[in-house]
Amino acid sequence: MSRGLVIGEALIDIVQDGRRVVGEHVGGSPLNVAVGLARLGRDVDFLTHIGDDAYGRRIAEYVKASGAQLVSGSNTADRTTTARATVAADGSASYEFDLDWQLSATPPVVPPLVVHTGSIAAVHDPGALAVAALVDTYRVSATVSFDPNVRPSLIVDRDLARGRIEHLVERSDIVKVSEEDLCWLDPKRKPEDIAQAWQSTGPAIVAVTMADQGAQAVCAAGMVRVPARSAQVVDTVGAGDSFMVGLLDALWEQGLLGADRRPALGGVDLETLTEALEAGSAAAAVTVGRAGADLPDREALAAAAQQR
Repeated sequence: MSRGLVIGEALIDIVQDGRRVVGEHVGGSPLNVAVGLARLGRDVDFLTHIGDDAYGRRIAEYVKASGAQLVSGSNTADRTTTARATVAADGSASYEFDLDWQLSATPPVVPPLVVHTGSIAAVHDPGALAVAALVDTYRVSATVSFDPNVRPSLIVDRDLARGRIEHLVERSDIVKVSEEDLCWLDPKRKPEDIAQAWQSTGPAIVAVTMADQGAQAVCAAGMVRVPARSAQVVDTVGAGDSFMVGLLDALWEQGLLGADRRPALGGVDLETLTEALEAGSAAAAVTVGRAGADLPDREALAAAAQQR
């Protein structure tokens, strides 16, 4: 049992400069995590909801090329989701979605070592309830990781979304969240205070990414912080997902994933956690230097490390 399962949306990012389309990229936060882990040599199943159309087939080929396995039944949507991404001068992106997200039944996969979900999949009806049920099903065997990756433009009921996010936080072992997301979820509290409160509800680790200010994480042993890696930023699309991949991969390498390793993960020491954050930062630094969510493989990470 050494496979990962990623559950969530896959889509096509239609990148615009003003009103001009400058590119179309396969994307979606969970897809990025599945592809990123597969590029690092991890065995990954990806459960999603795409159409059997041109965009859907492009996504399926992209997933296959990365080495990940698309779970049977993932291509039954009426249409494949798209997101129009407008990139600002600083490289940040805003999105408008044409979305279809739903799931049905438990997928036929090998019980995973780790199950990851987040973003649209965690809050958007009708699929969000199925995602929560699958997390409960698989956490018997698996470490659960979660990234809220909030998309405010898709959220109609803020309180409902916050409740669903908090429920998944409580059921998770590893949470990665951006400072921006925490400010949206609770603008009256400091991000580090929210992270500490979340960690006390169940997760072994709550990591907070802070763009060019680096990242910090809290665990039972305390809090650690690492600086951002220097990088020539093309855009920030996929940076948070790449950080998530680097973090998970490092903990996987340390033998800390799987339900039977939950006590060990809960007792993670600050040195090991710092190394995991640094791995996440290294992966994110490679990704921001590329157009779109183009996550690195081992060779790219090694090359970047040599250039430091």
